[in-house]
Amino acid sequence: MSEQYEKSGRCHLKITNALIVDGSGNPAYSGDVAVEGDSIAAVGDLRNWRADDTVDVAGCVAAPGFIDVHTHDDLAALKTPDMSYKASQGVTTVIAGNCGLSIAPFESGKGFPPPFPVIGKESEFAFPSVADYRAELKKNPPSLNLALLAGHSSIRVSVMGESLNRAASKSEIDTMQIKLRAALSEGCIGMSTGLDYMPANDAPTDEVVALARVLSEFDERIYTTHMRNESDRVLEAVEETLEIGRRAKASVVISHHKCSGPKNYGRSVETLAAIERGRKQQAVGLDVYPYIASSTALLAKYIRESEKVLVAFSDPHPHMAGRELHDIAQEWDCTIEEAAEQLYPAGAVYFQMDETDLERIMAYPPTMIGSDGLPGTGKPHPRLWGTFPRVLGRYVREKNLLTLEQAVHKMTGLSAETFKIKNRGLIKSGYCADITIFNPKTVIDRASYDQPETPSDGIHSVYVNGRLVWNDGKHTGARSGVFLQG
Repeated sequence: MSEQYEKSGRCHLKITNALIVDGSGNPAYSGDVAVEGDSIAAVGDLRNWRADDTVDVAGCVAAPGFIDVHTHDDLAALKTPDMSYKASQGVTTVIAGNCGLSIAPFESGKGFPPPFPVIGKESEFAFPSVADYRAELKKNPPSLNLALLAGHSSIRVSVMGESLNRAASKSEIDTMQIKLRAALSEGCIGMSTGLDYMPANDAPTDEVVALARVLSEFDERIYTTHMRNESDRVLEAVEETLEIGRRAKASVVISHHKCSGPKNYGRSVETLAAIERGRKQQAVGLDVYPYIASSTALLAKYIRESEKVLVAFSDPHPHMAGRELHDIAQEWDCTIEEAAEQLYPAGAVYFQMDETDLERIMAYPPTMIGSDGLPGTGKPHPRLWGTFPRVLGRYVREKNLLTLEQAVHKMTGLSAETFKIKNRGLIKSGYCADITIFNPKTVIDRASYDQPETPSDGIHSVYVNGRLVWNDGKHTGARSGVFLQG
């Protein structure tokens, strides 16, 4: 049912004749949205409201701006502040600093192990504190809102240098806790880990728990994790994640949930059952991207789990971007592993998942949508430009896996609720005016593995804090994003 407000009023913008999908998961309804300043002033039948600007969006959906819960946009928000790769999808808020890799807090000069190079160069990790990073964002504001997680691996490298293949000592844990506490005080919404990656792979559960317990000293901070294993030991990794959350008394989000490698196809039945059992005792969420290929640093451990590998970028051999690793190895007359070593620092796209698992995970009610895109690389995974329209076009309209209301909820209201983002994620009076207008009959991703930087179709317009950022296939130049403080 639509919201009803006073019969008349005044606003700077009125969006009329919309199909309002408000982000709550409730049924869509026809109505208007009034925006005054950076907030939604009213929703419902607003025919008697006067507005400086009226936009008739008949045939289109008005939804909350999409919240990309899993990004690596920390650096890109500074280097390419228009963030067209996300604005063009209807995204208005990104959560950065995932997988244990945050640009702040990070002390350079102490090591830069993989997978850090997929985010940027070591010289670009120039923010020892979150306050430093926020100050730079304020000088050079992005088009979209940004919330930041403090990366465990970033803190670990800052404290332990290159001596990462062991558990942290008590004094090192104490120092890491101090750094995490400072990051949370300066606005981070939580902590992320990347336990599957080398910088944190030798961190035992107790070390992670000791840091995650710091989260309980602050209101509504969250623990997200690229789990220790997403292939043969994925179930044990789920159980470890749940244990960390219980012991630390922290809300948990499992990042980009998947079951990697052909011999693990179908195991989402087991992992989702374990997550559901956990949810009966503690706060647990998860996210997924709508593709059967992943993307990260070019590393031998992921090559072995994949049916096909594409090179996304290579610093020493940039012309190899987009090529299959198998073909490069044949051309160079070497093994695939030797080719990967010669290409590094490099990133890759790994075909290593099953469509049935993907759909099962996506349909699971607590699952949110996140892109996990890697901006700034040679030929990035198409998820960087296509994630959200792909869900709406392929999995709502074409496959009927989700209803429109369910999909929008997974991109907005559920995300804001899970990550404790206040006053966003709903089309509701008093909420921030982050609004995405799209055509439900035409919205679809156009980014492909061959042409990954292709904007999607069907995104009519995007407003961030009440200002028009994307309109009719083009960026408007507005940069109205803000840092969302925890």
